[in-house]
Amino acid sequence: MSVTPPAGAATPYGTLPPASPPSQRKPLSLPRLADMHARGEKITMLTAYDATFAAMADAAGVECILVGDSVGMVCQGLHSTVGVTLETMRHHTECVFRGLHRVQGTAWLVADLPFGSYQTSREQALQSATVLMQAGAHMVKLEGGGWTTDTVRFLVERGIPVCAHLGLTPQTVHALGGYRVQGKGEAAAAVLREQALALQDAGAAMLVLEMVPATLAAELTDALQHCATIGIGAGRGTAGQVLVLHDMLGMNLGRMPKFVRNFMQDAGGIAQAMAAYVRAVKDGSFPDDRLHAW
Repeated sequence: MSVTPPAGAATPYGTLPPASPPSQRKPLSLPRLADMHARGEKITMLTAYDATFAAMADAAGVECILVGDSVGMVCQGLHSTVGVTLETMRHHTECVFRGLHRVQGTAWLVADLPFGSYQTSREQALQSATVLMQAGAHMVKLEGGGWTTDTVRFLVERGIPVCAHLGLTPQTVHALGGYRVQGKGEAAAAVLREQALALQDAGAAMLVLEMVPATLAAELTDALQHCATIGIGAGRGTAGQVLVLHDMLGMNLGRMPKFVRNFMQDAGGIAQAMAAYVRAVKDGSFPDDRLHAW
């Protein structure tokens, strides 16, 4: 029987970083994440899709694990996230949850609501979110602004924490005309500002900003007092950062986005690469805003 090694143990992928003292390794919660945001401490997030990588990320000090619908592209070989099903997300959320609870299990677990699982009605969104929460998620993430505001409010009022997602929204990549930067120009930026504030007012506790100009992302971060922004390709001015696990390990079947850093390149193993990512986000050396001059 395979057993997940404890933090500090040697593995074929590198030595797991030792866990922080118990006083610093309490399980993450919405109040603790809000406190980090208020203090200006950067929040780290990585995707994970299975038990082992989730446990390693947790041991490395990653605060938030995202079971992303990017699983469709990096694990299933799909060309976009559109083909990912709710059952796929339930399965991988359950796997990650088990991995976190085989070890210390301090990370905050976020799971994506996949395409087609929340667009029909608020009730459909609630049913889908319930599936992921019962699989172990602490929070669900959905994409888009405008029409999603009412859905976010509906879920939050029923005790389901929500992470919103603006900018490049991969589930609507065909409508956007491809993987393009969003929010360029004053008119487009104004729409994002309006949507972000509305999502915060609806109760979203986090907001992923993907591929938006760094200046706009920093502006939104300052404007949102009660909603922590998590950037990906949005510069260092956000409250935190997220990367797709496979990207930050240099494992990509396609073209690597220019804002990604290969943390595996100078690391002795996967565990060290994850720890280096955490350090770089915390000290502000990642991301490099020179790569976000959209």
